[in-house]
Amino acid sequence: MSVAPAAPPSAWVDSRPRAVLRLFSRIGTFCLIELQKLRHDRTELITRAIQPVLWLVIFGQTFSRIHAIPTGDVPYLDYLAPGIIAQSALFVAIFYGIQIIWERDAGILTKLLVTPSPRSAIVAGKAFAAGVRTITQVIVVLVVAALLGVSLTWNPLKLLAVLAVVVLGAAFFSCLSMTIAGLVLRRDRLMGIGQAITMPLFFASSALYPIAIMPGWLKVLSHANPLTYEVSALRGLLIGQPTNYLLDFAVLVVAAVAGICAAAALMGRLAR
Repeated sequence: MSVAPAAPPSAWVDSRPRAVLRLFSRIGTFCLIELQKLRHDRTELITRAIQPVLWLVIFGQTFSRIHAIPTGDVPYLDYLAPGIIAQSALFVAIFYGIQIIWERDAGILTKLLVTPSPRSAIVAGKAFAAGVRTITQVIVVLVVAALLGVSLTWNPLKLLAVLAVVVLGAAFFSCLSMTIAGLVLRRDRLMGIGQAITMPLFFASSALYPIAIMPGWLKVLSHANPLTYEVSALRGLLIGQPTNYLLDFAVLVVAAVAGICAAAALMGRLAR
């Protein structure tokens, strides 16, 4: 009996880069599909930008006047602006699972799952599309902050890094939303859970105030909250506050990858 010769090791090595490129190509395709949906409702970009602008204009300027929160030599409005950027990305991403449930009800999700693309590519495409959606809000917040006199950097490389941080943060929180969708299976339940966890995630971070003034139990939660590391990286990039960039980016990357894996594992349950 003849035995087919095994493929040479070089063929395995050559196939790995192709598989990686094919995976990234599929992620990019799903990301573009998600972004094309904005063409049908561009007002969403405007309406979602209203809330972060109000936080800056009303909350930020008011607390700047009363000096209620100690931020050292940094004016409170400067301290707040990076936190509001992270907040706007959080608020967009945390309800992204509702769209998955809608696609399930419309039969779209079932069609996606029978394609040869791995579920992780589908989830990653949607997650990074959620991140790209937030870029317009980042631009709006940066412009408003500049008009209010916030001292921001305009270094192009740092601004690109800001976009990368926001996309990674939004990718994680959108995956968290899709994971919850895979558990609860209904839009009304997801909406309730999303509303219940959004503000705790926001307040249990350093977006509004330094970790040093938090009570002990809240400090523990803050250090376990990816939003804290997103805000820390944004403050370092935009206003030059000291931070550990390696730790910040590592936490965001690990959180995004873990979120993609968890959401992909529950995608099949959602489609049943």
